[in-house]
Amino acid sequence: MNFYSLNKKSPPVNFREATIQGQAPDKGLYFPDEIHLFSKSFFHELPDYSREEIAFQVIAPYVGECIPENDLRGIVADTIRFDFPLVKITDQIYSLELYHGPTLAFKDVGARFMSRCLGYFFREEKKKITVLVATSGDTGGAVADGFHGVDGVDVIILYPSGKVSSVQEQQLTGLGGGNIHALEVKGSFDDCQSLVKQAFADIALREKIFLTSANSINVARWLPQQFYYFFAWQQWPEKSNPPIISVPSGNFGNICAGLLARQSGLPFHHFIAACNANRVVPDFLQSRVYEPMPAIHTLSNAMDVGNPSNFVRILELFHHQFKDLSGTLSSYSISDELTRQTIGKYYSSCNYLADPHGAVAIAALEKWFSNHPGQQGIILETAHPVKFYDSVEPIIGKKVPIPPSINSLMARKKNSIPMDVSYNKLKEYLLDRNQ
Repeated sequence: MNFYSLNKKSPPVNFREATIQGQAPDKGLYFPDEIHLFSKSFFHELPDYSREEIAFQVIAPYVGECIPENDLRGIVADTIRFDFPLVKITDQIYSLELYHGPTLAFKDVGARFMSRCLGYFFREEKKKITVLVATSGDTGGAVADGFHGVDGVDVIILYPSGKVSSVQEQQLTGLGGGNIHALEVKGSFDDCQSLVKQAFADIALREKIFLTSANSINVARWLPQQFYYFFAWQQWPEKSNPPIISVPSGNFGNICAGLLARQSGLPFHHFIAACNANRVVPDFLQSRVYEPMPAIHTLSNAMDVGNPSNFVRILELFHHQFKDLSGTLSSYSISDELTRQTIGKYYSSCNYLADPHGAVAIAALEKWFSNHPGQQGIILETAHPVKFYDSVEPIIGKKVPIPPSINSLMARKKNSIPMDVSYNKLKEYLLDRNQ
């Protein structure tokens, strides 16, 4: 299978080249030239498959011959070496918990898969590759953990100063030194993302540095997120009654992967993009006008994105047909106050503690239920509440139990480099590191 640029001005490439390049030379995102379709028998037999077999079957068509089967099976098995439980909250709402990986966030899957693919592609290369990534919170920690100690790979993480939680910041900066480097940018996530995109568009820079991205713009980060949705269906107890899927959405890579899985035949009929005050997509689905906005800082900070990169992939999935898109995707904007109320409500009434992002998904699903009574839904719980203990604890009036891995993390020294929103400063830093 090949991948083409959504800007249509670069030649198609295979999975290896798309992963290494990150973004196409014409600044477009890569997109598969065909969507793999599963047979009905595959879904009938799905409950009997191991998670490793499901994940392999999902990703193998996109990887093609770039990685031999045995090696790819090993990469997949290592990628998903933790649990993805579907937990019943109420008779109507279930939670797919995606925070049981090493950095307690759903992005562990994409970061681990991509790091292991790059490790395979560069196992015999002598030149160094620089992974450049912007984060609004969880991506950076997952990338730092996934790539830590990988030979021949230098990781540069840009994050917005003062706009990530204290635990997220420790995960970004606690591995500082070695091959992981955190740049603390005096701006928003959109500023960080813009700087990364400028670097990828800088031909002169890329002639001197072997540069790739670990954001969800990279196909090796984006595509394995399909696994979540297949794992959810495998565990869903009422196969004759498919649920609504509510996904906390910021840069829209996760929900885009879910919609891709649906196009492959997965029998989820409707998705909800659960957004915070950054409401570009909810507004678009109301007005048909897409207007990026400056990012607004919220309680659910990993979703603080005013111009989501992956939404263009969603448009491509639906061939830019608004009617088809709006028939499958709804979107709601949830305030911080409603997020707090939702956390408190479900903790007190159901003994279920959601993080702020999961709470946004629950609140959005409740809005859907108000006009569609009698349905059921799954929310994707994308991070452990302890990552936002400084926001969650005042709401529930109790301490959030801290996993041992976080205890050791918080003892580490912060290691970051302050930086203004300046592409010249970033370029100078990148060139200095590669001399």
